[in-house]
Amino acid sequence: MIQRVQTLFLFFIAVSMGVALSFPIWEKVGPISTEMAHLSALEYTHQQGVTTYVDKVWYLALLIALVGLVSLYAIFQYRNRLTQTALCAVNALMLTAVMGIVLYRTLYIGKEYGNPGEQGNFLTGFYAIIAALVFNMLANRFIRRDEKLVRDSNRLR
Repeated sequence: MIQRVQTLFLFFIAVSMGVALSFPIWEKVGPISTEMAHLSALEYTHQQGVTTYVDKVWYLALLIALVGLVSLYAIFQYRNRLTQTALCAVNALMLTAVMGIVLYRTLYIGKEYGNPGEQGNFLTGFYAIIAALVFNMLANRFIRRDEKLVRDSNRLR
């Protein structure tokens, strides 16, 4: 039913993805105050002096939005726990892709800007993505526990 604990975790995934879309994910300030790199869900900007370079990362925002939508859809699939489990697996794959893109952008491409030995600061959006990974794992665990409980009760009949 919709009032189970996995519903809360699926809802928290959607909220976390909303936070990741609206807050910055990473930033790095160089040794000179005019050097700065910044990653949000929609763009990757690098400022060097008065020149600002903007690289659109719309695919990151699309993946984040898809994770949120899939988790909201999974909430209303409470009658079919196997479908919910499959949707959580899809969410896990998409969240892994999101983390891969973020880490590639921050640790490899971001290394070029400013001080190469410094990695920069992860911000609220990054921690929201990590929270979504944890919530997805917990939702999947509780969905499987409910499915096991139903199978065990059917066996007793």
